[in-house]
Amino acid sequence: MGPGDSANEAVQDSPDQAEGLDDGPPDPRIGEGLLDVDMGPSSAFAHLYRGELHRMKLWRERLDRTTNWAVLLMAAILTWAFSSEGNPHYVILVGHAAITIFLFIEARRYRAYDVWRSRVRHIQQNVWAPGLDPNVDLTDEGWREELAADYQQPKLKITAEEAIAHRLRRVYFPLFTVLDLAWVLRVTAFSEQPWPASASVGAFSGVVVTAIVVVAYGLALYLCCRPRTWHTRGELLETELRSNRSDDSEM
Repeated sequence: MGPGDSANEAVQDSPDQAEGLDDGPPDPRIGEGLLDVDMGPSSAFAHLYRGELHRMKLWRERLDRTTNWAVLLMAAILTWAFSSEGNPHYVILVGHAAITIFLFIEARRYRAYDVWRSRVRHIQQNVWAPGLDPNVDLTDEGWREELAADYQQPKLKITAEEAIAHRLRRVYFPLFTVLDLAWVLRVTAFSEQPWPASASVGAFSGVVVTAIVVVAYGLALYLCCRPRTWHTRGELLETELRSNRSDDSEM
């Protein structure tokens, strides 16, 4: 008789105990020591962290893909607009509108990306940092409850306006600046008519078209630069990473 047969007989001799294992309530202490400092991060948590990193990387790639589309579209429009004097200037304004659509698409993707990045930052700040250096203080004493609630019912962390402002500051405001400067150059130096007549589009006079361009650029500048409290959990927004080498040598 082998050790497996002995185990089977033991289970058969105590059917009440076996039923208790199947029908009893779940142990409320399950997961209690999952992240204890003495234990260190468990294998399950390591897999969880790896999964969150993968999700964040996936959405980061989607953001970069939208940016690439916007840059390629802008390059194609500017090339065509200045390739011949007969090409209309308003194609640059059409490209401006198309890149605005890309801005809204990327802002929506950025809100989803921020969900995964906020979880990764939670884990990095409150698990890995104290694990590497026990003298590091927790940045958020209630991080476990916050992370558990986020897993139970995920929610977007930032507003659409903040996401648009972030993508404007990082990518799209410089693109709009290049497009608007190119449009001004196209309707002034590369037009047979004087401004503002050269800026007219169909029934809209040059003054009206110019006013629309100025208002749109001013609105983008306001959204980009107005003072705000950033709710996105980006480490690049929280700390200044560019330190002088002299400061590093003194440490």
